[in-house]
Amino acid sequence: MGIITGGDIDLMKESGRIVRLALEEMKSFIEPGVSTKEIETVGRKVIEAEGAAPSFLGYNGYPAAVCVSINCEVVHGIPSRKRRVMEGDLVSIDVGAFKGGFHGDAADTVVVGLADPRAMLLVKTVYEARDRGIEAARPGNTLGDIGSVIQDHVEARGFSVVRALVGHGIGRKLHEPPQVPNFGRTGRGMKLAEGLTLAIEPMINIGGYRVRTLQDNWTVVTVDGSLSAHAEHSIVVCGSEPLILTA
Repeated sequence: MGIITGGDIDLMKESGRIVRLALEEMKSFIEPGVSTKEIETVGRKVIEAEGAAPSFLGYNGYPAAVCVSINCEVVHGIPSRKRRVMEGDLVSIDVGAFKGGFHGDAADTVVVGLADPRAMLLVKTVYEARDRGIEAARPGNTLGDIGSVIQDHVEARGFSVVRALVGHGIGRKLHEPPQVPNFGRTGRGMKLAEGLTLAIEPMINIGGYRVRTLQDNWTVVTVDGSLSAHAEHSIVVCGSEPLILTA
């Protein structure tokens, strides 16, 4: 479990800055016709140019520096030269960077051109849910407070929250305790302490919440084939308001 103070916060902010820079470069590159491998290459070049290492590359055998997931792919999509982005796609990009002994981790979902209004609302909702979860990450609140505000907002829009995948602690390791579910009950679970570092990342679907993993052992997709969206920030729990490291 990561509890950080002082100079360690500055080191995590640097890793977070690099993650954000990589995300913004990839988002500006995404358009119809580009391959998911080309998107990953853009992100990896930014990370390495900033003197950092890609957190995901080789992690438990993952073969790429960035996860690129499209439409019904929830997370962990493996970049491919054969997979090309099309008009109307929802493209989720998830990236981590390691520098100065600390990781940063964040994700965005991009709507390519014009999409169905319900798909556009899905993406808008995942960002709103993430931000509400972050707002709840204050000392003395609980993990259940984070999960409940995310779940309530998502389900009020008629969407579902993925249960099988959750957020996590982050710091010297990419994934640390505690797990941070995107569902739950107010007041339940571990109390949040000053300096706790978390990756808050709702994954939400237009259809049902059930997911499965493809034969590549990485790509997670919706069981019913419905669209999915993902948004993530790494944050520090602080007294006044949460500090977003990947803003």
